[in-house]
Amino acid sequence: MNRERRNAENETGTGDRGHWASKTEYILVLAGNVVGLGNVWRFPYLCYKNGGGAFLVPYGLLAVFCGIPLFLLETAMGQYTQEGFITCWRKLCPLAQGIGYGHFMMKLYDSSYIIIQVWTLLYLAFSFTSQLPWASCDNTWNTVNCVVLSSPNVTANHTTLTNTTSAATEFWERRVLGMSRGIEELGSVRWDLALTLLACWVFCYFSIWKNVRSTGKVAYFTATFPYVMLLVLLIRGLTLPGAWEGIYFYLYPDFKHLANLEVWLEAGSQICFSYSLATGTIKVLGSYNKYKNNCYKDCFWLCLLNSGTSFLAGFVVFSVLGFMAQKQGVPVDSVAEAGPGLAFIAYPEATAMMPWPQFWSVCFFLMLFLLSVDTHFVTVECFVTSMSDLFPTSLRAPGRSEVFVLLVCSFFFLAHLTLVTEGGIYVFQLIDYYGCTRVCHYSMILSECLALAWSFGSDRVINVIEDMTGQRPSFFFHLCWKYINPLLSLISFILYLVGYTHLKINDWYIYPDWAYALGWTMTFSSVLMVPLWAVGQMCVTPGTFRQRLYILCRPAEDPAGQRRKMGEEGTTVALRTSAETA
Repeated sequence: MNRERRNAENETGTGDRGHWASKTEYILVLAGNVVGLGNVWRFPYLCYKNGGGAFLVPYGLLAVFCGIPLFLLETAMGQYTQEGFITCWRKLCPLAQGIGYGHFMMKLYDSSYIIIQVWTLLYLAFSFTSQLPWASCDNTWNTVNCVVLSSPNVTANHTTLTNTTSAATEFWERRVLGMSRGIEELGSVRWDLALTLLACWVFCYFSIWKNVRSTGKVAYFTATFPYVMLLVLLIRGLTLPGAWEGIYFYLYPDFKHLANLEVWLEAGSQICFSYSLATGTIKVLGSYNKYKNNCYKDCFWLCLLNSGTSFLAGFVVFSVLGFMAQKQGVPVDSVAEAGPGLAFIAYPEATAMMPWPQFWSVCFFLMLFLLSVDTHFVTVECFVTSMSDLFPTSLRAPGRSEVFVLLVCSFFFLAHLTLVTEGGIYVFQLIDYYGCTRVCHYSMILSECLALAWSFGSDRVINVIEDMTGQRPSFFFHLCWKYINPLLSLISFILYLVGYTHLKINDWYIYPDWAYALGWTMTFSSVLMVPLWAVGQMCVTPGTFRQRLYILCRPAEDPAGQRRKMGEEGTTVALRTSAETA
């Protein structure tokens, strides 16, 4: 019977897809993906900037009304269809398959975040030197304006410093990036970064080359060790002088900020990014679950882990920033930064002020590297899986999967060489601002809710989850999927466009017009996939308008029905074999 079932699966193109080796591997891989750099360098700063402890109010509410319901929706639909983020829509709502192609474009841009691994790995290598290069001004790349902020003389006169640059800033801009004057001047490839980029892609290849069979094994280390480092850094941070002043800045509630609409938009954006919503990732990882996996319970624990890690990371970051502010004799808000400024300037400066600076620098950058590794190889794995599901006959044949992964990694490596040029930071910031912007997330969430809650049917989604898990989601989820989530995403989409501002670097560099046009092209390359696919399918499908709409909004395949049919065929084959044997 098993041989007959395997043959039937191979005929449908699903024979080699496989499942997670264990529930633990699924949890670790998904946790490693959703717990990433945004938890460490974005959430704490947003919390401080938007009212401290008061920011937890909109964040908590939006996590309950948007984050958890959408996380459950995407996980359950991936598990139900057992398909990647493109082909899953054939079994849900064929008219909405453009969402999958939108995810495809977003993954192309998401892959550029490997450059953060490259920078982190370079900093990690420099952390083993006897003298941290960002702790002195005696290097070949330093200018006459360089100052060491940990120096007692500099600290005492901090408020009078003008036209000076910190040693950490010069190391970042002049040694690591070798920044040119703009995107118009890409300059030459920085070969130390290029070799590090190659090493990162080689690591990525061997993490995913055997599909989830290798991905799950790698996650045992990459998903758990960052928590060890986070705990070590937390203990060290809380014992530093000035730490509690930094934590006070982090959590002191200022409820006046709750009247600011931008605070709520920032909270919603953080939920989307940190929960990996509307990118297709959760669907693909869920698709490797067995049909009867309890994704309902998994959803709550993973969302709690994500938000809890974000909150904990705030103590790690702001305890060190408080210490740094005290050493420099300045307020905490003058050293508080987010994004690359926190990771590659502020925190390295802080470690240089501590006893055993090399040890604390290694801990921090090793944690950052592993956090970024998890998110990146899951991004590439989801891309590869979805393409393999789209062309199963060509890409799932023995030996072809490894070759396809190699070709994908090689293509991305060559494409990302532009990111390791002297103008690479400008290219990366452009991709980050336009290719992975809120517009993409909000439009995808709106489209998913319309396709699943209205076309496929929210009641049907709830029935599917009950069939898979044995637990029936409450009516609350029905309200969120059908009304609250699409309404909030539409409002956020409109407000973002109304309040849009051009991207600037360091508040002084303005991109040329062609760069902004390129940026918006990246944005619309994913957003417009949804209506373009729908219009195209309506044009090529025969019948009247009503008939075409009916056909395209109806699942082309029924996963549950196919599963029952396969089970019945297997039982029939077993009975026939038993009869022949008798």
